[in-house]
Amino acid sequence: MIGVLAGHARRDDVRARLVELDERNVEAARDAARAGRLAGVEVVAGDAALTDQYVGMVPADLVLVCGTLGNVTDADVERLLDHCTRLCRTGGTLVWTRNRKAPDLVPQVCAWLERRGFERLWVSDARLTQAVGAHRFTGEPRPLVPGQRMFEFVGYDVLRRV
Repeated sequence: MIGVLAGHARRDDVRARLVELDERNVEAARDAARAGRLAGVEVVAGDAALTDQYVGMVPADLVLVCGTLGNVTDADVERLLDHCTRLCRTGGTLVWTRNRKAPDLVPQVCAWLERRGFERLWVSDARLTQAVGAHRFTGEPRPLVPGQRMFEFVGYDVLRRV
């Protein structure tokens, strides 16, 4: 997001928050935001699973859930997608990623989102091992509840052993 935004004509109109647990990634993102002169991009060192991280930023026009859905249990995937109805504004876009290794949960992710009022805009080709999807929220955003954990990051390697 930072690389694309840095060269965009409307970059000064964007307010964004990136939440990252790994301090190395936080520093790299902060450096990139500074280099791109992106004053509206805030990089927070913290747990992205906690709803407290998003207070004051939601409902949002764009929510990215990338690198998460393949690292949590299926039950937590569904729980996180439910929370996306609190993160996205009506008409907002959710962009997400998930691997397609067996069992391929991507069709279920789409179904869960569509049951929650998200309209499918695009999902990458099923022949690819990594899926990217974009869904538009057509419902009314539910209030964000502070103090909630949206998911527990388990890690792909742990999930594959189970």
